[in-house]
Amino acid sequence: MSDTSSPRKLSKLHLALAMLVPVYPLITTILYIVLPLTEQWTIWQRTAVIAPVMVFSIVFVVSPFVQKRFANFILRAA
Repeated sequence: MSDTSSPRKLSKLHLALAMLVPVYPLITTILYIVLPLTEQWTIWQRTAVIAPVMVFSIVFVVSPFVQKRFANFILRAA
């Protein structure tokens, strides 16, 4: 049996747009939670707390969600 579907290519622009929608509120929420708890901390200390939470959330939650739900938007005909 042959595969009749056309090959599809990743559109980095579409992926960036699709990722921006959930990542912006995620980062904003993390900041609203962490900043009041770390008022006396320096910026590098705050970043040391925020960055891992943000990265793991994007890699394990947001990215799989976006890739699954917006595959037709992200992948274009080659």
